[in-house]
Amino acid sequence: MLRLYPGYFITLEGPEGSGKTSQIPKLVSHFRSLGLTVFSTREPGGTNIGEQIRNIILHDIKNFEMHPRTETLLFQSARAQFVEEVIKPHLNKGEIVISDRFYDSTIAYQGYGHQQNLDEVRSIVRYATGGLVPDLTIFMNIDVETGLSRKQKQGEWTRLDAYEIEFHQRVLKGYLEMVDLDPTRWIVVDARLGINEVFCNLKRIIEGRLVSNEFIERDSFGHER
Repeated sequence: MLRLYPGYFITLEGPEGSGKTSQIPKLVSHFRSLGLTVFSTREPGGTNIGEQIRNIILHDIKNFEMHPRTETLLFQSARAQFVEEVIKPHLNKGEIVISDRFYDSTIAYQGYGHQQNLDEVRSIVRYATGGLVPDLTIFMNIDVETGLSRKQKQGEWTRLDAYEIEFHQRVLKGYLEMVDLDPTRWIVVDARLGINEVFCNLKRIIEGRLVSNEFIERDSFGHER
């Protein structure tokens, strides 16, 4: 993949309850301890405009009947601001950016989940991102029932979580198809494992990619050169 910036862009994707959000602070702390400059963020959100849209999409129960096209376009509005105001500046400074979700979530949820035309969704996504593609996307794989059960226990229920189980099954199927279509960018992690085991797997994957892309020397991870 041709990278047009000196930084390194990592995204974590997965169905509800896969544990992405709890892993990112641990990853940031680990890689900062190695002397790397790491910036973490999330979608939708990351900017003042994005946080306002996040509330409209996810948390305002009055918006439960939102049409899928409306939902799709709101996500892209937040994303366009997010890319220009947050992601690109940090990548251009040579930083590692770790994001909790990016455009693959739209393809999985609004595309596969809502059964919208995938080519149309991908076209809108490309416009919103300006063509920005992550260097590495890690898919936190978990079955729908286990993930939703985790989410309910954590008390983090959102408007999208309340969609029927068939919606979430289509989302999972969509993610797995995207993994198969682009195995160079995607790596799958079993999110059913314990939180520490998942963290070790994530850390190992990211370290390997940073070394193989010569973003950091192998010595930084305590290995022989």
